[in-house]
Amino acid sequence: QGNLVESGGDSVASGQSLRLSCDVSLYMGTPAFNTYSMGWFRQTPGKEREGVAVITSEGFADYAAFVRGRFTISHDRFRGTVNLQMNNLIPDDTGTYYCAIQPKLRLTTIQALGVAKSSKVFGIWGQGTQVTVSS
Repeated sequence: QGNLVESGGDSVASGQSLRLSCDVSLYMGTPAFNTYSMGWFRQTPGKEREGVAVITSEGFADYAAFVRGRFTISHDRFRGTVNLQMNNLIPDDTGTYYCAIQPKLRLTTIQALGVAKSSKVFGIWGQGTQVTVSS
């Protein structure tokens, strides 16, 4: 499935917050990962996997419209993690959340597709962590 490991998923009520984390330390500092992009994606039964948030090695971030203003993606190079702070959760946020990383991927490429449709340009994935938001 991939070499990344996500954590932080849980079952919460509407309006609450969660913080997801993904360990990408294996790839930090390697020649192929001088430049890269990372992202968080989600999938729920009956829907295609959709992009939620992305961030580049330069620190530029972008979000799908349905989470903008509620979620924040960040990258901690020292700890080797990419994180997703999820605030004001709603039931539609329910799903399996995956992190991904792709070397040499630029933000312009992601934005040309749209963040929500960008999963196909990411190649290294985690197993997913479940987020459930009740009404």
